[in-house]
Amino acid sequence: MAVSSNASTGNSQLKTYSFPLQLSLSFKSIEMKRLVFLLHLFATIYVSAQEKTDTTELTPVEVRAVRASATAPFAKTNLSKKDIQKQNLGQDLPFLLNGTPSVVVNSDAGNGVGYTGIRIRGTDASRINITLNGIPYNDAESGGTFFVDLPDFASSVNSIQIQRGVGTSTNGAGAFGATINFSTNEINKKGYAELNNSYGSFNTLKNTIKVGTGLLSDHFTVDFRLSNVSSDGYIDRATSNLRSAYATAAYLSGKTGFRLNVFSGKEKTYQAWYGVSETDLKTNRTINYAGTEKPGEPYENETDNFKQDHYQLFFDHKLSKSWSFNTALFLTKGKGYYEQYKAGEDYADYNLPNPNTNITSTDLVRQLWLDNDFYGNIFSLQHQFLKTTFTFGGAWTKYDGTHFGKIVWTEQGLTGNPVWYHLDAGKRDLNIYSKWQHQVSKNFQSFIDLQYRDVNYNIAGFTDHPELLVKNDYQFFNPKLGFTFQKNHYQAYASYSIAHKEPNRDDFEAGISQQPKPEELHNMELGIESKNKTITWSANLYYMKYKDQLVLTGKINDVGAYTRTNIDNSYRLGVELQSSSVITSWLKVSGNLTFSRNKVKDFTEYVDDYDNGGQKENFYKEPDISFSPKIVGAAAITVSLIENLSIDLLSKYVGKQYLDNTNNEERKLNAFYTQDIRAIYSFKKKHLKNADIILGVTNVFNKKYEPNGYTFSYFYNNRITTENYYFPMAGVNWVVGVNVQF
Repeated sequence: MAVSSNASTGNSQLKTYSFPLQLSLSFKSIEMKRLVFLLHLFATIYVSAQEKTDTTELTPVEVRAVRASATAPFAKTNLSKKDIQKQNLGQDLPFLLNGTPSVVVNSDAGNGVGYTGIRIRGTDASRINITLNGIPYNDAESGGTFFVDLPDFASSVNSIQIQRGVGTSTNGAGAFGATINFSTNEINKKGYAELNNSYGSFNTLKNTIKVGTGLLSDHFTVDFRLSNVSSDGYIDRATSNLRSAYATAAYLSGKTGFRLNVFSGKEKTYQAWYGVSETDLKTNRTINYAGTEKPGEPYENETDNFKQDHYQLFFDHKLSKSWSFNTALFLTKGKGYYEQYKAGEDYADYNLPNPNTNITSTDLVRQLWLDNDFYGNIFSLQHQFLKTTFTFGGAWTKYDGTHFGKIVWTEQGLTGNPVWYHLDAGKRDLNIYSKWQHQVSKNFQSFIDLQYRDVNYNIAGFTDHPELLVKNDYQFFNPKLGFTFQKNHYQAYASYSIAHKEPNRDDFEAGISQQPKPEELHNMELGIESKNKTITWSANLYYMKYKDQLVLTGKINDVGAYTRTNIDNSYRLGVELQSSSVITSWLKVSGNLTFSRNKVKDFTEYVDDYDNGGQKENFYKEPDISFSPKIVGAAAITVSLIENLSIDLLSKYVGKQYLDNTNNEERKLNAFYTQDIRAIYSFKKKHLKNADIILGVTNVFNKKYEPNGYTFSYFYNNRITTENYYFPMAGVNWVVGVNVQF
């Protein structure tokens, strides 16, 4: 939310444009039909085009509170709206970040649409803090981030900041490897209308329409977006059918601002989360096992269905020239299920009576439901005076979730209650922080950041263990301190941070004697960077030391579940190198390269022994941490030899990764290198602000690679058997986009 002490733009000339806007989309839900109706109300748009530049602040207060400033002593990357737009052709948010340092992305469907994942410095999404306009987004129970519930959210994003490592204090789950903040709240001062459409391989289609009033009477602004994304996916039947809408209205008056954001996403994806076995990977890379328990053709509705609605209300006030205040209320409502066909299931396992004494099992279709509300308040108080910047802020959040399972069909008949489990869960999170940045001298700046978090869990049982009740409370103190030295065009920094993270819901599925401990991270960052008109470069050295990190070891706990186990010591040590250069007016190059060492000090693997019962133990002295490549790099070459035409050559390299913590060469993901090409031709016409025609070709060398997978092993017939499953990515594929701005 932007606040200005002088939002007036003076006299402006009013221009009126009339656009007949049409978009062919099909919506089944009542909510989407209403949104289509609203879209027709915008068919004639009266645009207030300001002839004079106003002084409205463009950086929202709540974003400044949680982001690292340009001089903060942390490793960070900022992406602008322009950076986002030129690559936003339908793929999920993680794939838009693929070119940033230390990032590895993956996709269940193999083409970046549907369920996707991201790792930064080897850290998965459950340890990456995600905020939308400063409001927490991570799932409160799993810690994960399901970007599939935010289809085409990138079309409403104005800027993104990625902080690697612990970073500055923010709201929500603790950052245990990185922080990503998305901002949508910047003010669009001029009215606009946009049509963004793209089509590509695997019938991947994206349709987006955006309209905005600009600043009306120097006080009001309204923006609206409607999106449709669909794809058949690279993997068999890995279809995605995604719908989303975004609406925001703001009022600014001198020192005060209000903003209301309402956005919604609805997804239906055919399940592709089982991966592909090592044997099938060699002969049938696109096979999908989901739905194949059904005899004959795979079950047609083996799908994941979820709808998520977001409501955000912001209030900003400038108390004086040096003090400003921001607060926001939010509510995130989610509800949905995934449906499965299961063969030969026992009635007793679902608390159902047998149809008769001779029938005890049946084929069935079940739905596993989640219905949750996540709500709370964030706030920040900021002081800027001479050489000091001070921020005091925090958040209170509450999660109320219900898990339940429903039987919708049985082959042998269904009697009794179709709901076989109904479990409630709650989580309360309170955090407060204070940040103090002070210009000690002309070249030297200090930084202190102190955060306190209090987390309370209340879990009323698990699917397989409904009698297991969990009530845990955690208090964390997370200090961060550092300094920055600046001289000429050089900047150097150093910081030391401590972070803690509570266990996830599934980690608690253990007896009282085996309850998990919270994780602790000590993070040191040391960096230097240089910027001038033609070349920029930076180097960042990091060390991340974990205590009680939770990892999968294969161990079965005392309630018979495979859950993550605390390990005493592990660490990540690496260096991140970045550089960009304007060689000539028509040639630009940029790149980043990360070298790292990621180790578990002492690791014990547990393997099921089907011959003798129980489990066998294997000890490893200092193996690599799983999914942590030693080398990750990305490069971009931009050529603009022809007026209005730019061509980007995009490269990505990811080194070898292990599927578990054993350094076993038979349980790994091979290193891979991919090359993409993107061409953008831009032009303007009389009533056209801008038009872009974009052609993208991904994986031009048709590389067969897998950025994600999983493994498990067991002893049988006096030998160990290892089963590896992979999530392969598509070979060469293409997309064409046409983006038009009025």
